[in-house]
Amino acid sequence: MAYPSDMSIAQAIKQYGLPKNHRAHWSRARKAGVVRAVHEQAISFHEARERYLLSRSEFEEWERDFSRGSSDMRTSELESV
Repeated sequence: MAYPSDMSIAQAIKQYGLPKNHRAHWSRARKAGVVRAVHEQAISFHEARERYLLSRSEFEEWERDFSRGSSDMRTSELESV
């Protein structure tokens, strides 16, 4: 369990605004939300994998997109200074 013991998985998912199950339209923002929640240990990779029916390679692809998007944001922020 990645989230605090006094918090349920449902509360962790709600806190991060994640879809309740795999039947969601997987926008870039939703994928990034799942990656962020796993990285911040709000939910475990195992929980995300089961809830959203993800393969390890699919999640790793989401991570690459998330890190690429984060670096794109940092670059554009620096260019605007």
